[in-house]
Amino acid sequence: MKLNKEWHQAHPMPKKPTLEQRIVWHLDHAKNCSCHKIPAKLSEKLQKGIGLPLLLLPFIGD
Repeated sequence: MKLNKEWHQAHPMPKKPTLEQRIVWHLDHAKNCSCHKIPAKLSEKLQKGIGLPLLLLPFIGD
């Protein structure tokens, strides 16, 4: 897994992020860095649509 150091420095995870902030950060992270996958518990919530802004629902799933 390759770390995109520049992306990480420019896009730190917010302190005490909300579920929505975590989702947005991890989706953006997945597009820009391959150092790790979306955490399993968060991935489960994504697949169920929990905590997602309604505009993102069409882009999540199969």
